[in-house]
Amino acid sequence: MTPSDDHGPDDPYGGSGRTRTRLPGAYDDDLDGAPRRPARPSRSLITVVGIVVLLIAAIAFANQGGNDGGSGGGGATGAKGTSPTAATGVDPVKGRTDGIPTGYARNAQGAQSAAANFTVALGSDGMYDKDRRARIVGTVYAPDVAAARRGDLDKAYSGKELLSGIGLGPDGTPPEGMTFVSRHNPVGAKVESVNQNEARVSVWYSALFGLAGENSRNPVTESWYTSTLQLRWTDGDWKIVNHTQKDGPVPVGRDQTASGSQEMADAVQQFGGFTYAR
Repeated sequence: MTPSDDHGPDDPYGGSGRTRTRLPGAYDDDLDGAPRRPARPSRSLITVVGIVVLLIAAIAFANQGGNDGGSGGGGATGAKGTSPTAATGVDPVKGRTDGIPTGYARNAQGAQSAAANFTVALGSDGMYDKDRRARIVGTVYAPDVAAARRGDLDKAYSGKELLSGIGLGPDGTPPEGMTFVSRHNPVGAKVESVNQNEARVSVWYSALFGLAGENSRNPVTESWYTSTLQLRWTDGDWKIVNHTQKDGPVPVGRDQTASGSQEMADAVQQFGGFTYAR
């Protein structure tokens, strides 16, 4: 026991020879015997309590919102039966025609979605097959434009010089053991102009093109382009009336080792494409 622990008979802590014990709310010798002020809660405690209250309020709000107009069943739902955390915006597409997304919203968002998906269709390997090309053209172009475009595209895609230069047969098929790769991958879309009946949208995309296989004279390469599509609202959907293309913007390539022909062929066959939406 230290000398400071010895107290006289009038000592408020219990008298001489006793162990000094502090009790909550007792006197404090630093205050000359005055009653000790109640301890104030720490800032960290106040912060924790505040966060808990906010979380409880948020959960209650979410549950209340999910029950409004809900159809019952598990989980909270919002408008159109979606989760409260679902992405905003209108539905990008309602269906498909010959595998191509169709049925877009009549606004800027729908026009961008249409332009991106049409860019994918027009850059697919289906354009090198006569029957598939006819279906693609009939789906993405306006009816009064499709007939004229079909003739031009038939000449462009079925020319013997073009096909032989690519390494394809007269019917557009690759040699045995080879995989023909033609795929456009949109990076983004930009509305140049839009109204209720017409839209002009630019799509920036990368393109994979070539033959994957042993001893291929045309290995798969990557290129970058921007296509600008003039769209018209026709029969309840966006359709192409004009289509132009230019090079770039082209990013700087990284120092990566090119994949082997078999790995590239497997990737194209195993990784499916996307439905693009704004």
